[in-house]
Amino acid sequence: MTKKKITIALAGNPNSGKTTVFNNLTGARQHVGNWPGVTVEKKEGSCTFKGYTINVVDLPGVYSLTAYSLDEVIARDYVVDEKPDVVVDVVDASNLERNLYLAVQLLEMEANLVIALNMMDVAESREYQIDVKELSRLLGTPVVPMVAAWGKGTPELLDTVIAVAGGYQKVSGINLQYDHDVETEIVKLEKLISDSSLAEGYSPRWLAVKLLEEDEEIIGKIRQT
Repeated sequence: MTKKKITIALAGNPNSGKTTVFNNLTGARQHVGNWPGVTVEKKEGSCTFKGYTINVVDLPGVYSLTAYSLDEVIARDYVVDEKPDVVVDVVDASNLERNLYLAVQLLEMEANLVIALNMMDVAESREYQIDVKELSRLLGTPVVPMVAAWGKGTPELLDTVIAVAGGYQKVSGINLQYDHDVETEIVKLEKLISDSSLAEGYSPRWLAVKLLEEDEEIIGKIRQT
């Protein structure tokens, strides 16, 4: 039986139009509280679409998931620990290079990712030409062009979310290759992590990269095992 309830996490850089996408998806069906244990605002909402109930969790706007700030920790921990059915990364099409850094990090975490390529009108006004199909192929994940400010692309985004959540559309992701010395260390750490209980809930390669970055949050998780 097809799952009729889907939870999506809405991620994105500040000023990417994420709030507009959230409002388009949830309308009046949203509420505001705080994330557990902190005073950072947490917005949630829901919508129904083609017989599905879709719960939308709006993550704090961040440029990366490196855990240098509380917002980054909250966003990363939600994706890693709660494992939403789909993560929708709202990307500013007029500023791809900066915005895709977060998308790549989400793919490294092996999130079930959909790219909402927002502000296509701004990109076109600057005469940027974006091959959406090629971008999707390179990232190994679906890309949905949108102009959220005009309400364009929301039905297509929901169709894609349903397809990815149901396994009808695959997210293959990308495998970033670092230089030889770094890759050698990643492989060593991956092997050790794969033999531990952490491999059940996390991507061993992502954990290995975070350990090499001396990520304190991940080091703490390793010490707890």
